[in-house]
Amino acid sequence: MDSAKQPEGAPEKRSFGARALDVVERVGNKLPDPAVLFVLALLLVWVVSALLDGHTFELPSKDGMVKREVDSQLSGGALAQFLSDMVTTFTSFHPLGVVLVALLGVGVAEGSGFINACLKGLLSFTPKLLLTPMVIFVAILSHTAADAGYVLVIPLAGVIFYAAGRHPLAGIAAAFAGVSGGFSANPIPSSLDPLLAGITKVGADILDPKHDVNPLCNWFFTAGSTALIIAIGWFITDRIIEPRLKRIAVDGDPADMPTLTPMTPEERRGLVAAGVAMLVGIGLLVVWALPEGSALRAPATGDAAKAIPEDFRGTLIHSSAPLMKSIVPLIFLLFLLPGVVHGYVSGTFKDHRDVVKAMAKTMSTMGYYLVMAFFASLFIYSFNKSNLGALLAVEGATALKSAQLPAAVTIVGIILLTGTVNLLIGSASAKWALLAPIFVPMLMQLGISPELTQGAYRVGDSTTNIITPLMPYFPLVVAFSQKYVKKTGIGTLAATMLPFSLSFLVLWTLFLLGFWAVGIPLGIGGGYTYP
Repeated sequence: MDSAKQPEGAPEKRSFGARALDVVERVGNKLPDPAVLFVLALLLVWVVSALLDGHTFELPSKDGMVKREVDSQLSGGALAQFLSDMVTTFTSFHPLGVVLVALLGVGVAEGSGFINACLKGLLSFTPKLLLTPMVIFVAILSHTAADAGYVLVIPLAGVIFYAAGRHPLAGIAAAFAGVSGGFSANPIPSSLDPLLAGITKVGADILDPKHDVNPLCNWFFTAGSTALIIAIGWFITDRIIEPRLKRIAVDGDPADMPTLTPMTPEERRGLVAAGVAMLVGIGLLVVWALPEGSALRAPATGDAAKAIPEDFRGTLIHSSAPLMKSIVPLIFLLFLLPGVVHGYVSGTFKDHRDVVKAMAKTMSTMGYYLVMAFFASLFIYSFNKSNLGALLAVEGATALKSAQLPAAVTIVGIILLTGTVNLLIGSASAKWALLAPIFVPMLMQLGISPELTQGAYRVGDSTTNIITPLMPYFPLVVAFSQKYVKKTGIGTLAATMLPFSLSFLVLWTLFLLGFWAVGIPLGIGGGYTYP
């Protein structure tokens, strides 16, 4: 109903969907703090693992069936190991290093005014209408730089939207949807492509060791998915999320909010100098990495970016190239260098103490995330040690196999099962290492190619990332949101991201089935049938 026709003082009539999201938000915000939620999840793992202690199950591998069993995490030995490993469990928690190291450089760029100057320049020529798709597209492209999108694109999206006069949480939601919900959508191949293909090859070897899986076997599908994710994300952000967020006041510290005052001559000179410094840094990196004998390349193969599976479970899959291992430090340097140059040229930095203060200010905002990361690392440690994740994956796959559904329905089942398992196991490679030896040979016997099975997995693996508090970066996004809306909790973020998750799950699944129906190749060597 048009608001002008409502009687004065009448309550606003809201759609069923809007009311449902309000319920999700209220219920979610009544959940314990994310740190306590991880503690409760940890205790649940201990109890369940103790109840199922010794339960054996089998995982298929290229060498035959491998026996695994649930290990109780309440035994004396397990608890002793838990305590002795506690410090290293926390300090080696992968997201922790990514966040802190990258944000040190970002803090300098922000404190110097470099980021604010970039935003002024960006918003001066970017139409407000195209702001949302631009943010989502950049978020999708960030997949090529590992987890950089979580610590760079998501917080910057909030800054961009606020500076443009829009709700900052809408920007954070759009970027989060692109970075995490659209994780397998990318027009540019990334390290994830050879990583997953290596695991798929291991699964295919169980039936056919001669079947080769091209690392770019899903490239056409993931590239095409980019436009799909942008279109869905754009519609949901502008038509559903932002109107709903208008009821939520921005009550963060005004000192931390970006302003859109006209760019001063000093800022303009600093921006030009910083841009030159960044280009010089990128140029030096390219010159260093290009030669075949570069120290940034893998010593054995000379590759700059190649994922290598070191065992059938995929627990040690990584790139041996120093370049790919240095993504986060390079991000640190490529923000630090222009940040320092802009600071000195524009006059915001007087000496080196100002640079250190900018770093310290950024780190001071990470206290809440550090607490959550500590308990998240302990939960993930115990969950992996217990083998409950492997058991969950095997039992779900076995149930799907025994159902003997038609091929298309089985593909949908794989997507749904993967999305469900994804609520507990965040790592894309860890899940696929568990599921590929079951799914790939199972569907090969139905005449479905390993490449199509991998494509289905990638859809399910992406779509539910953004609604599970157990995803390691979820608490970080909550912390970014609290900069603008202090009361932001699990429920606020989950309710905001739920329309993205459900829409991606349904429409992306139909997109894959459409590719299959029309016969568009999934990628290079990416057919649909086997053999």
